[in-house]
Amino acid sequence: MLTAMTRLGLSDTIAAVATAPGSAGVGIVRVSGPDAHVVAGQVFQGRHTPAQTEGGRFLYGQFRSQTGERLDDGLCLVFRAPHSYTGEDVAEFQSHGSPAVLRSLLAATLAAGARPARPGEFTLRAYLAGRMDLTQAESVLNLVNAQGETARRQATLGLSGALSQQIAAIQHDVTRTLSAVQAMLDYPEEGVPHEEREEPLRRAEAQLSALIDTGRAGQVAAQGARLALIGAPNAGKSSLLNALLGYERSIVTPVPGTTRDYLEASMELAGVPITLVDTAGLRDTLDTIEAAGVQHARVLAGAADLVLRLEDGTRPREALEGVPETALLVQTKADLGSVWHDPAAICVSALTGEGLPELREHLRRRLLGDAGRQEVWLGSERQIEAARRALAHLRAAHTLPDDLAGYELEEALYALAEITGRDVQEDVIDGVFRNFCVGK
Repeated sequence: MLTAMTRLGLSDTIAAVATAPGSAGVGIVRVSGPDAHVVAGQVFQGRHTPAQTEGGRFLYGQFRSQTGERLDDGLCLVFRAPHSYTGEDVAEFQSHGSPAVLRSLLAATLAAGARPARPGEFTLRAYLAGRMDLTQAESVLNLVNAQGETARRQATLGLSGALSQQIAAIQHDVTRTLSAVQAMLDYPEEGVPHEEREEPLRRAEAQLSALIDTGRAGQVAAQGARLALIGAPNAGKSSLLNALLGYERSIVTPVPGTTRDYLEASMELAGVPITLVDTAGLRDTLDTIEAAGVQHARVLAGAADLVLRLEDGTRPREALEGVPETALLVQTKADLGSVWHDPAAICVSALTGEGLPELREHLRRRLLGDAGRQEVWLGSERQIEAARRALAHLRAAHTLPDDLAGYELEEALYALAEITGRDVQEDVIDGVFRNFCVGK
């Protein structure tokens, strides 16, 4: 590991602004590496120097450039390895959060011997130091980028190690099964109970399958979703958009074709950030501008994660072209009665709010499925793909002779190890001797 860190330049002392761009009351410049406290001592001046201070302490003083210019007053927080975010010696400068102050502080640390940190390098160092595994490292990024409550909650769970623990439980069952298979091959005279192989394998399959089912929900929670409202003119698209938002965002008139271009608005549903898209009414028209809007509406519907097909309940139904088959049918203007009935339709009234709770629940199920039954979710395509490979290997192991089944189980463990970044070879070896009295 140390050789890899040296090759990648990860044994250097690095520095970067650790707070978001823009002005703020407080800004942070982080310095990490073997010379972090030496570098900090050339920038920070106070009653005590960072190099002479115990970890977990904060100092008050002045920040100065290499020429002695006073840059700002503030705090220097001192962390000693391994008790820091990166597992290295770390110093953090807390100053006023203007971009000019932070730029000057960063320039001073670089002049003192640090180099600029690469994107994600602080978290990479934390991973290489064993402070977190890959799922936790990904959760750091997910937490930084979280736009909704569900994404925040899942990122926090991932950072706490909850997902890693679930993967570890699956790995444990697969390791037990592999240990049984290897014992049957190497020590057939000992006799290994059949349930020692089948029960943990089936449990691992069930747990992994349930975890994979959370994958789409995890990605939706992290990335958000686009919801397109589509239908004929005056079907109630703009009214429903306003009702879902809780305020008037889109112009509503009795004149057909009011919306000629699309309009977007943001909301949160079931803790997931949603972009609502109000589109032009679908109809044949000779108006060049409106026709362009109609065509654009069909394109937007095809690219959306969810589509609501709105139909006016007070008018006879009509065929609409360009509506995805997966669109959710919504019968609008429920407060005015209806001239048609479709059991698949959700009846709503934007005026009275009738049917809106049911519509939100349908949308929640479309977005998250049964993921709510699982405590933690897979949150990236990398995790999902590795989990699917692992499950395929587990299922293949059921139908193969022991020698080939052992190979499939090893491949499943390697795929699971990709999720957390943990080596499994020692686990397999140890499992043979820990779980069975082989050679007694």
